[in-house]
Amino acid sequence: MNRAIFLDKDGTLIENVPHNVNPALLQLTWHAGAGLQLFKQLGYLLIVVTNQPGVAHGLFTEIALDAVNARLGELLAQYGVTLDGFYYCPHSPDGVIGRYAVSCTCRKPLPGMLLRAAGEHRIDLPRSWMIGDILHDVEAGRRAGCRTVLIDNGNETEWQLSAQRTPHLTAADLFEAASLIAAAGRAPAAAPGAMRP
Repeated sequence: MNRAIFLDKDGTLIENVPHNVNPALLQLTWHAGAGLQLFKQLGYLLIVVTNQPGVAHGLFTEIALDAVNARLGELLAQYGVTLDGFYYCPHSPDGVIGRYAVSCTCRKPLPGMLLRAAGEHRIDLPRSWMIGDILHDVEAGRRAGCRTVLIDNGNETEWQLSAQRTPHLTAADLFEAASLIAAAGRAPAAAPGAMRP
């Protein structure tokens, strides 16, 4: 069984530009490349799991996400890193495109994308981590049975905490998250809700 790092895309892996599918505007977040290098050195698969409700709202098509994925690959290649999977949810219950304007099991905070990836990549979820910049990411990870890291960069504004929405760790960026996960692998498991100093 494989271990994986599940990564939210917008605000975690790349700078958050709402509903952007223009590859030229994609920019990795601070220290993302170095963080992903460390994850690869630790033996983790790297899987992107991202809500893309812009499809349901008619702002862009699913085909446009292929160019985003390709550009991500180019950006990460500069660090010698490749993604092992890219999963997205195109749905939104309040969308305007009929076939996408539905409730689903893949839209975070539900764990559908993580569970699908786990089946397709033989991932051991309890030994894996979900990293994101909002508590919906944390909840999706916990529902899937993963440990979780919140990138505390100001993108979470509601802070509706519960047992499922409390991260195991918090970090300022992906490199700090990778460093904390590396340390967690060398020490007894941290208690849920443990925060960085």
